[in-house]
Amino acid sequence: MFSGIVAAVGRIVALTPRGDGAGTLRLIIDAGELGVDDVALGDSIACSGVCLTVVDKTAQTFSVDVSPESLACTAGLTAEGPVNLEKALRLGDRLGGHLVSGHVDGVGEVVRFDAIGDNRLLEVRGPESLGRYIARKGSITVDGVSLTVNSVDGPIFTVNLIPHTLQATTLGVLQPGCRVNLEVDLIARYCERLLGSSETPAP
Repeated sequence: MFSGIVAAVGRIVALTPRGDGAGTLRLIIDAGELGVDDVALGDSIACSGVCLTVVDKTAQTFSVDVSPESLACTAGLTAEGPVNLEKALRLGDRLGGHLVSGHVDGVGEVVRFDAIGDNRLLEVRGPESLGRYIARKGSITVDGVSLTVNSVDGPIFTVNLIPHTLQATTLGVLQPGCRVNLEVDLIARYCERLLGSSETPAP
């Protein structure tokens, strides 16, 4: 689990086909200011909202394998460039954002990225199927960043980005047409499951 509070902006510095015939890619990621001294093989790191497993590391980089399924369902992992990074939560960590699984629900498209003083109004069009899970004043994750929804109209929603978020994440360089990873609030998914179930739990 993650919180959606980005710890550092890293950078994909190399992509190599695994040669397994399945289309898996091995990514080498410069961890930037994240720090990998306490990262062990098998640990999870969210990379722009995608939970990936560390399979190799050096003093400054870590490597992950990305399956064809993950590549098909996400954005931003098929070319060298910046990525938002967050280590998995530990018991006792402060939860500054909201509970994030790192399992991307869909890819959205930036519609607007307008300046409002020092802030930015970000408008995103998500997949139609996700519209029911997005609520005004609810939480949503965009490229691994926990954000509060300002308004929603079907699958289209807006969020406000403060200067700190613009500087500390990759969201500051977004522009209309960019594709972003979206994860809806886990609570919305569980509520739908519970409300939609006709089964009565056993006593």
